[in-house]
Amino acid sequence: MSGLTRRESLIAGAAVLAAGCGATRSARTGSTLEATWRDPHGTGVLQRAAGEPLIARTELGAPARARRHLATIAHLTDAHVLDASSPARVPFLDRLGDPFQSTFRPQEALTGQVLAGAVRVIRALRPDAVIQGGDLIDNDQANELSLALTVLRGGTAGWGRPYFGVQLAANPDPFYYRPDLDAPRHPGLLREATRRFTSPGLGAPVHPALGDHDILLAGEIVPTAQTRALAVGEEAVWELPPGLTLPPGIAAGLSPDGPPSPRLIDNFLAQALAGPKVRVPADPARRQMNAAEVVARLSGSGPTLDYFVDVGASLRLVVLDLARRAGGSGGLVRPEQPTWLAGALRAAGERWVIVASHQPLPGAEGGEALLGILDRDPRVIAALSGHTHRNEIVPRAGYWLITTASLIDHPQQARMLRVLETAGGGVALETWMLDHTGALAAISRQLAYLDAQGGRPRGFAGTRLDRNVTLYRRAP
Repeated sequence: MSGLTRRESLIAGAAVLAAGCGATRSARTGSTLEATWRDPHGTGVLQRAAGEPLIARTELGAPARARRHLATIAHLTDAHVLDASSPARVPFLDRLGDPFQSTFRPQEALTGQVLAGAVRVIRALRPDAVIQGGDLIDNDQANELSLALTVLRGGTAGWGRPYFGVQLAANPDPFYYRPDLDAPRHPGLLREATRRFTSPGLGAPVHPALGDHDILLAGEIVPTAQTRALAVGEEAVWELPPGLTLPPGIAAGLSPDGPPSPRLIDNFLAQALAGPKVRVPADPARRQMNAAEVVARLSGSGPTLDYFVDVGASLRLVVLDLARRAGGSGGLVRPEQPTWLAGALRAAGERWVIVASHQPLPGAEGGEALLGILDRDPRVIAALSGHTHRNEIVPRAGYWLITTASLIDHPQQARMLRVLETAGGGVALETWMLDHTGALAAISRQLAYLDAQGGRPRGFAGTRLDRNVTLYRRAP
């Protein structure tokens, strides 16, 4: 890829943005049933547009009259709250392209504000429960988790210290988007991004799933003594070190099927740290956590996040923990999970069931065993997931496979789900997307849209049938 591709994509819409368009004004509710964000002139600038009404999907059942409301649930996933000043980040790898494009994003300093904007929208809709779908944080740091949990639960959040990272105006490297200098210019954005702010909290029970980024560095690597020291230290690498080469197999090792070799990672870090370094303010709050601590802070229990909870009298939510403790980003089914899942479904009785995991069950190692159990259960409505950062809805054997976009890449959306019992004993699932609100979050949405390596060119928004739809399911 060209070294300036990402910057050039941001420049494309700068003139219109500078003139002052509606892209920074918040929508009233964030519901895409009411309004959406569109680029009507192809200039790269988002503007408010008409909403998307619900469309009936009838692959699993004919439309039927709603008879009773069972529950309303929000699905909020892949917030990737990150400490953009952390020396544990490796933004220079973004120059190498796939699969390293997520090591730097032009909007990455605003992840806390985006999460808060989504929280405000969800709270206003007063759901019965919220599924926090995993990858709440980006790089397994304690300070990332503290900020993210404060936003979800309510209170004063934010870094409360100046930004010190690759997007500083003082950084002469034009590869990175620097909002004080580069188009679209947002002078003072980094200062505002690090100010403390208040989140109202979700105001509803939160049921977390565990993601790979929550417990692994970059969602792939188990922390080591070397990476722990780097995170709390005062030396960062911002430039691609001269002569740095990827060890054979390291790119292939960054895969769903398992962790990269520790030897390859150690050798790669040694090469990187031998290059030019920047002195940054150290922060002990950046310490890297083990999986048990993350699970305990998310749920107050452990050591895994397999559990079920009833939402009202007629709906059971079953959450599956597919995160690999030994490293690697893809889902992994543990030997005991099929038996556990079958028992949780039997105990649900006549309740309808929604299953949630971070990684989608299709494609997870051992996932077909769990899917087979769901296929045979007549009360399962849907299997929800995140991880792919993509909106997608696919019918399967009597239930729906639903993935929800992330809050870090375009389209930066969460999902609402309303469960309705229908005449004749079936069920309908009304689902629609939510846009976050807030001035800084709106800037993040625009930057994410312009990002040439982000979710727009990769189709993460999904099709019209992956967003605002009514999913009908016939009676068992």
